[in-house]
Amino acid sequence: MDPAPAAAPGAAAPGAAAPIRVLLADDQTLVRSAFAMLVSSARDMDVVGQAGTGREAVELARTARADLVVMDIRMPDLDGIEATRRIAADEDLAGVKVLVLTTYDTDEHIVEALRAGASGFLVKDTRPAELLDAIRTVAAGESLLSPGPTARLIARVLRLPEAPPPGVPAPAALAALSERERQVLTLVARGLNNAEAAQTLGLSPLTTKTHVSRIMGKLGARDRAQLVIAAYESGLVTPTCRSESP
Repeated sequence: MDPAPAAAPGAAAPGAAAPIRVLLADDQTLVRSAFAMLVSSARDMDVVGQAGTGREAVELARTARADLVVMDIRMPDLDGIEATRRIAADEDLAGVKVLVLTTYDTDEHIVEALRAGASGFLVKDTRPAELLDAIRTVAAGESLLSPGPTARLIARVLRLPEAPPPGVPAPAALAALSERERQVLTLVARGLNNAEAAQTLGLSPLTTKTHVSRIMGKLGARDRAQLVIAAYESGLVTPTCRSESP
């Protein structure tokens, strides 16, 4: 378990928004170090700890008061999926977001991680600026789910017969949604953010944000990623309807 590095010289100025407290979890020391240097270079982020195992990640998420965990899927002792599940199930860590790292965007463990409570995923060979943007996106409460490969991956895996895991909204709950809410959910499941969904439906971003909040409340969803899972498991969104208008 590595101590957090010293604050970067470009730390946020007094009066500015509090920096995002980032915990890095990866079993490769060089990868962690590279990510730590990158994240520490951002004025709006602080690295508050580094973990080499999933178990360490769960412990540090609590003790370091992290806002977001960048979590590798494949780690010793406790893998990233189980670590994500434990963080999501811990009431004391209710505000902690998890951004999962994977080597390939075809890794079917991605869906497992989303079901466990991750708010999105990123491939390890992504560009540095994209990693920082991903951290900001997830920390702001958005899910990081691209409408292309991610949608196909989720759709393929969710067609497999399997009982819905605990914490994932039951498909039957979609009956409680209004027609407009179903339209919004469809766009969220396709990977659109609030602004994009608002433009598609001719709504204001604030109205769309309100719809998303209400949908999450009705479905008991922890975040947007779980809304995506619910939309696919219910059949609201399928591989053959991705290009249809809501």
